[in-house]
Amino acid sequence: MMRSLWLKLMGAFLVIVLIGGGIDTYLVSRSTRTQFSQYIDQNGKVFAQQLAPTLAQYYSRQGNWQGVESLLNNPWGASMMGDGMGMMDEGDWGMWQDEDGMGMGGDMGMGSASNPWSMMGVRLLLADTQGTIIADSAALDTGKIVSSTDLAAGVPILVGNQQVGTLLPLYAGTNTSGAAGEFVSSVNQSTLLAGIVTAFVALLLGSILFFQIVSPVQKLTSAAQKIAAGDLQQRIPNQSQDEIGTLATAFNQMADSLAKHEELRRNMIADVAHELRTPLTVIQGNLEAMLDGVLPTSPQEIATLRDEAALLTRLVADLRLLSLAESGQLKLERVETNIVELITHAVEPFRLQAQSSQVELKFNLASNLPPIELDVDRITQVIRNLLSNALRHTPTGGQVTVTCKRDTPQRLLITISDTGKGISPDDLPYVYDRFYRADKSRARVSGGSGIGLAIVKQLVEAHGGKVWVESQSGQGATFGFTLPIR
Repeated sequence: MMRSLWLKLMGAFLVIVLIGGGIDTYLVSRSTRTQFSQYIDQNGKVFAQQLAPTLAQYYSRQGNWQGVESLLNNPWGASMMGDGMGMMDEGDWGMWQDEDGMGMGGDMGMGSASNPWSMMGVRLLLADTQGTIIADSAALDTGKIVSSTDLAAGVPILVGNQQVGTLLPLYAGTNTSGAAGEFVSSVNQSTLLAGIVTAFVALLLGSILFFQIVSPVQKLTSAAQKIAAGDLQQRIPNQSQDEIGTLATAFNQMADSLAKHEELRRNMIADVAHELRTPLTVIQGNLEAMLDGVLPTSPQEIATLRDEAALLTRLVADLRLLSLAESGQLKLERVETNIVELITHAVEPFRLQAQSSQVELKFNLASNLPPIELDVDRITQVIRNLLSNALRHTPTGGQVTVTCKRDTPQRLLITISDTGKGISPDDLPYVYDRFYRADKSRARVSGGSGIGLAIVKQLVEAHGGKVWVESQSGQGATFGFTLPIR
């Protein structure tokens, strides 16, 4: 997986680098050609303006343009024209020459010093007054007709006040063996080399970066596979503060939660077996004793068996109720109800138990509460489960307080507080889980069946409310729930 993801990232990055490098190379090459072409055009016009007086003297002496090609190809050819010609001397062409008097590029095969035009990528066309090309430094277009627009852009050659021809400097392009072509080619090669080096460095750094990204993902994948196989002790070492670090932290939290719930599941199975085994053992033992004649078949013994059977029936019914509520299949019979009357009725059976335990029952029920729609039997069960839990954990001389008030315009808040030993912070998040007991002795006498609070949570949430609990060790606990006002 890691190799596959790493290759995908590297492949995508390579495509991006190649596209970016190609675009960069193209733009640099195009810009270089454009700017160099403009440079050549500008210098070609300057050279044409410098050469125009020489050509005018040539025409004035010859009376025609015959043999002018040699002058275009060799502007220093004064020996050809005689000493009185007034030709351009080599000092006028200093920018074309190096220290050895050769054209730009010296002896590098970029054209001879006798034809600086081809060296610099410049063509010179000489047209007569009719626009016919009578000389071409490249010997390509001699005899062709030049448009009036091109003629107007050229450098006029004047003898006296009469125009006898036009000198047209043209950019010959970089596909020559001269300095112009060599310069542009060198720029292109340098740009290409820089692009290759940049791409190599980018890919090297990218591979390192992608490995740092993919490696934690591989560890997460491996740990997830082990957890899926049942090893819930897998954790991911995490030192980063980025998104990968956040993912690793979330993964570890998930693993902790899975491990905790797996422990609760195992405990639940043990608790169910324990809760069922106790009454079944009593029933089986008593029946065997009766069959053996050890116990008489008296109404008292039969009543004991009936009570144990009733306990089994109640436990199975509670488990079924909890299962229906958790799966969302529990049907509620909602009716408009006075909540104060419901609470008073639900608490009534516990008054005698509170008196016998010397526990004071207090009520703080707000008046003028609006009637709400609820399932009377289910909310009665919620209140009785919470009250039974509070009385079971309140010592002699303690106090249990039932409160009901309007928490918000759209919500009622009902709380049951006790003055028992409280619940430790480690146990608080799990008190509403099925078969969870803060009392690790698991005795039904002190801890109940372990599903009463789980039923409370599911029934309240089925009504659209929320449950909560507050407690500090040694200072009692407060269980509360809300009900929406519709």
